[in-house]
This record gives sequence, structure tokens and C-alpha cells, in this order.
Amino acid sequence: MSEIRRVHIYVDGSCSENRNVTSETRAGWGLCVIVDDSGSGNGRGHLLTELNGDVVTNVEERGHLGAEVGSNNTAELSAIAHALRWLLGESRIETAVIRGDSNYALNIASGLWRAKANRDLARRVRDLWDEVSSIISLSGEHVPAHRGHRWNERADHLAFRAMQGETPLPLQFWKPGNR
Repeated sequence: MSEIRRVHIYVDGSCSENRNVTSETRAGWGLCVIVDDSGSGNGRGHLLTELNGDVVTNVEERGHLGAEVGSNNTAELSAIAHALRWLLGESRIETAVIRGDSNYALNIASGLWRAKANRDLARRVRDLWDEVSSIISLSGEHVPAHRGHRWNERADHLAFRAMQGETPLPLQFWKPGNR
């Protein structure tokens, strides 16, 4: 697959509760990398890879990116951070569009907004964004949440399952809207 030059990466975060969050609140992130995506939401394109995991809040733990609490916002930012880290390892990619349903996370990552909370995580994500965008053409696009967009729903599934501590369903057995 050396001909891959452009990808769309769908990112999402999930959290067990979004009030009174602490470092113990479970949160997860998910992403899926799509080749030949039309952007229409009808599932066109091919899944190149997908990743998911927990939001790590313990500074001593491997994978800590700066999150202090588990929340939707830290999960969304973590998903973008992992997408950017994936891009750094992919020399064949020339253009990437990160699509997510969180304007907050996309605007923090791209530098349009300044973080008032989660500052260490936001700074790390912003630094990664700058690093990746110095190498390839990078942009972010908002996708409305829970509207049946296949790849956004898949990223949601991956994030939700990570937050629950469960393995995601294989793509061939999964249907949009199935968390």
C-alpha cells in the first residue's frame, strides 16, 4: 500500500460520567484511519488501521500525555494526540484530515483556542499538531456526533469500549450506532 498519500482520521473520546470528574474517572479514546473517504458519512473508504485506549492520568504510568482527569475533553484530546503520533510514524502520508465531533478538541489542537483546563495535555497535543503540520498538510474538520456517520460512529465505538475496558467488536460484526 505504498500509494497511500492522503488519509482521514476519525477521532472520538468517551467518559463514564462528565460531572465531578477526577483522576479516577474512566475515559477512553478511539481513532480510525480511513483511505479513500468521501466524507459523506455513508461508509465509503477503507479502514487502514484503528487504535483505542484509556486516558492515562497517572504521571508515573506509560502513555501519560498530560491528562489530570478522565473526562470527555481529555479523551477527545488524547484521541487527537494518538492520531498525530500515528502520523509521525507514517512517512508515506502527505495529507491528513482529522475529523472529530468535538469542536473544543479540534480548536485546542490546531491552536485556534487556548485551553483553560487540561493545559499540559493541550500543550502536548498542540506541540504534536505543530510537529506533524511542519511535515505534511494537516487540517481538522468537525463531524456532527451520533448522526449515523459510519467512521465517526466507529471511532465512538472504539472510545466507548476502551472506557468500558472491553474489546471493540470486529468491523465486520459491528453496525453504526452499536456502542
